[in-house]
Amino acid sequence: MGFMDKLKGTAKQAVSPGGQMKERDKIAKINSSGVDATATVDSMEQVGSQIGGGKQIDFELTVHPADGGADYSVATSQAMHEVSLKGIAQGGTIAVKIDPEPQEVAWTTPLDVDTEHATYERQAIADYFGMATRAAQVLAAFRAPFRGRSTPVNAWWGSFDLAVSLFSGQPAEPPANDFIMRNSMDAQEVAVGWWPGDANYGKAAFYAYAHPAPDSFSDGKVSPAAARWDAGLGQYILDWDDIRESDDPHATALEFFRSVFAHACTVCQWDPELAASVDGTPPPVT
Repeated sequence: MGFMDKLKGTAKQAVSPGGQMKERDKIAKINSSGVDATATVDSMEQVGSQIGGGKQIDFELTVHPADGGADYSVATSQAMHEVSLKGIAQGGTIAVKIDPEPQEVAWTTPLDVDTEHATYERQAIADYFGMATRAAQVLAAFRAPFRGRSTPVNAWWGSFDLAVSLFSGQPAEPPANDFIMRNSMDAQEVAVGWWPGDANYGKAAFYAYAHPAPDSFSDGKVSPAAARWDAGLGQYILDWDDIRESDDPHATALEFFRSVFAHACTVCQWDPELAASVDGTPPPVT
């Protein structure tokens, strides 16, 4: 069976770019676990997040709180108005329960009593958005010609990285049995992205990995020359500094994504037609 036949057979099962579920109980369960809480970066210098039920919260990164305060103006996709924890949609309310325990950071002090991590660094936010915008453009260009199922360019709250996942259409064994892993990593994929740096890797960088990946995945000869395999992270890495020094940063980052993707599709035995479509050469229409 060719790629186009497989695509027709699985089209009805594809998840929409918004990632929304029809059943309200599934929405509540998924959102409470964080699976459906990804965000996107748009051209209006906002980071937005779908929170289920057709609602979205947008955080503007260029409207800074006055005098270092903590009051933010937040808008929904349905109306431009101040948002309270009790109601974010016109004509209705959404019950909100906030867990103050920090996630994906080294400290454990609950957020509502933490006075140590309370700075607001305007320049850091501006720098992040400047880099994230450029990275998002590369990710969108990489994803655009792909003829299979893929995610939009998602922004992940935990580490503030951006990522795109491309799927082969084949199932995969999740790496763990918890709710998030069972539902987010149960399909063969190649994920590419960018992060601003964290405790595990202290520099901004582009990255790429495959799931599931055979042992030979780490042996690839990928480009550009500055790209490398990081055994500690289990991913291919291309530092932001190396991108900045190239004559064409956008093209260099795109080369990295396409190079790792081609290698992953070879060692993971993807459908060749589907793999080729990411280069902008989809199969002919018959």
